[in-house]
Amino acid sequence: MRAYVIRRLLLIVPTFIGISILTFALIQLAPGSPVAFKLRGLQGEMKSNAATQQIMEQTKALYGLDKPIPVQYAKWLMRLVKLDFGNSMKDQRPVISKIAEALPITIQLNLLSILLVYLISIPLGVYSATHPGSKTDAGITFSLFLMYSLPTFWVAMLLILFLGGGDYLNWFPIYGINSPGADSLPLGRWLLDRLWHMALPLFCFTYGSFAFISRYMRAGMLDVLRQDYVRTARAYGFSGRVVVWRYAMRNALIPIITLLGGLLPSLIGGSIIIESIFSVPGMGRLAFEAVLSRDYPLIMGEVTIASMLTLAGLLLSDILYVVVDPRIKFE
Repeated sequence: MRAYVIRRLLLIVPTFIGISILTFALIQLAPGSPVAFKLRGLQGEMKSNAATQQIMEQTKALYGLDKPIPVQYAKWLMRLVKLDFGNSMKDQRPVISKIAEALPITIQLNLLSILLVYLISIPLGVYSATHPGSKTDAGITFSLFLMYSLPTFWVAMLLILFLGGGDYLNWFPIYGINSPGADSLPLGRWLLDRLWHMALPLFCFTYGSFAFISRYMRAGMLDVLRQDYVRTARAYGFSGRVVVWRYAMRNALIPIITLLGGLLPSLIGGSIIIESIFSVPGMGRLAFEAVLSRDYPLIMGEVTIASMLTLAGLLLSDILYVVVDPRIKFE
């Protein structure tokens, strides 16, 4: 096990370098330029005369964009070794500072979303697997897939209309993550205010995953319940609850663990659509603004963190396989 973990950790380095090279090249080859974006207003006044071209060349030299792409990548990689993501081209703020402001908000939303999804989906999947073909199973399946088919942006607009002070009820705020002056509130009231602002975005983050996770749990549980050792446990006279939750549950969790490893990147990726609709200053909205402004350092900073979390999530999944099922061995 230890040797396997060490090999996987060593493989992270070349894998990450490959991901970063592809990402860096795609960003550079995309249409548009951060220099043109910054000087868009100036170009509108001065058109394409020599002065404008000179300013553009000076600006490129200032940000190192006049160098060949391999040289730019090498310099970025050398800064990354020192955990320096550089400064944002949009406002000259350190990229790490902008990420540090947005990251906690996105982590809070996604952790709560993942917790709710698993707490609700796993029992629903187990119940459907232990009552296959029943009217309740059919009703659960229909309801979950109906929610799964609803576009998040449409649901968000309906929530704003009906619950966010539109034409109907005004129960929840529809923008921001805290009320003005919330920093001066006691901790308890501050937490309640934060949860109040998170209610609508959190629902939009969560509802679509119920069908996805519960169907995986149902399929895994149905497969396990047909195994010989489960029938043996029933033959020994164990109750249905003990057979399901003690004997069958651990093996049925293996597909769920596979999905859990892939959820780590979402902790920082956020949701561009939901965060934009509800004006949540998270990582999704930050990434969207970075792409629009061609802010290369900020884009690469977010990609770096997402890549490392993806690789860490895959490693975590492999380790959890052994925790859930000790029969799994790594050679």
